[in-house]
Amino acid sequence: MTDRNRAVLSGLAGIRSDLEDLYRDLHRHPELGLREHRTAKRVSDALRDLGYEVTDGIGGTGVTGVLANGDGPTVMARADMDALPVREQTGLPYASTVTLTGPDGTEQPVMHACGHDVHVTALLGCAQLMSQAKDAWRGTFVALFQPSEENGDGAHAMIGDGLTARVPQPDVVLAQHVLPYPAGYVGTRPGSFLSAADSLRITVHGRGAHGSMPQAAVDPVVMAAMIVVRLQTIVSRELAAITPAVVTVGSIHAGTGPNVIPDSAVIELNIRTYDQVTRSQVLKAIERIVRTESEASGAPKAPEIERTAAFPPTVNDEETTRRVAEAFAAHFGDDAHTIDPQTASEDMSEIPQAFGAPFTYWGIGGIGGIDAELYAEAAKKGTIAQDVPVNHSPAFAPVVQPTLDTGVSAMTVAALAWLGS
Repeated sequence: MTDRNRAVLSGLAGIRSDLEDLYRDLHRHPELGLREHRTAKRVSDALRDLGYEVTDGIGGTGVTGVLANGDGPTVMARADMDALPVREQTGLPYASTVTLTGPDGTEQPVMHACGHDVHVTALLGCAQLMSQAKDAWRGTFVALFQPSEENGDGAHAMIGDGLTARVPQPDVVLAQHVLPYPAGYVGTRPGSFLSAADSLRITVHGRGAHGSMPQAAVDPVVMAAMIVVRLQTIVSRELAAITPAVVTVGSIHAGTGPNVIPDSAVIELNIRTYDQVTRSQVLKAIERIVRTESEASGAPKAPEIERTAAFPPTVNDEETTRRVAEAFAAHFGDDAHTIDPQTASEDMSEIPQAFGAPFTYWGIGGIGGIDAELYAEAAKKGTIAQDVPVNHSPAFAPVVQPTLDTGVSAMTVAALAWLGS
């Protein structure tokens, strides 16, 4: 451990218990995207108490805290705050029992099933350590707490609300995510790390008729079926074998009865890609297939293709990631790894792109206790995804320690790779 890391991280023991209490409180009180009012207040109050210049309400519930400490680089560290409409099944004494009214007016259970409570706690812990040890570093530290990552609109909302004019221009942006790896694990990856995710709703139009008189119809069910089959050839026949991508049709809706050919059919699908070139190629192929199959079927009306959600790919800057990876190797030793690409998706990269700043995003492990033995056994069998609770599962609950210590330390060590120089 370097002297500057030691000087800053020496304060962790004194705040560990408070951070654990904070984490359990956040886990017990999850909030959905753009409704993180309680969480945002806890964050802004804590940052003000630590001497940060705080701006809240950015993009609805986003919060930033700026700690200027002399001449030097500006480092921005980001954490997401929102939870998911999931009913918790962890059995923990601090499990969520929260329900909130959803957009459709029904009551929804809410849970921190993705670990954003870990991210908030870790960044607040880092912010406190940086505030307590200002003699050990120089520059400006910006803590950014983003709403509504799960909906893919939180980063966009903050940027649209003038984020780039409200905080100093960062030289680098840092972020992390707790993942189903052993607690204490830290994993970096240069280049493509998280996939882009695009969701489409496709409506194909036919001409309805009696089921006994198909000659009078243009059957949209058959049209949709042909499209679904043809979509499977995009990855298998239009992309190189070493280019990862996924095209999944998750929903088809058509008709009201067995003896009625309907007027239309709706197909909903999700696409995962790792770079903008592949993303564009796959989206263009989908549009081509849908329009061509519709025309080949004699559809009386052109299909409608609507993008209902879009997450950009997370592509880490090579040099920035190298610098962080070296700092992690020096601090974490054998617990520092190169992590595999993940099929999850994020909107975090929109923030550094708005600033024109390089960024890196890494993973930390949260599997411990009894689950650690389960993980080891599943790893041997290659069944981690089936046997170990993963993000968005109602059973996903990172072990409190050493997950929090790892998250605080990782963010602090990464920031000091610039601010400690």
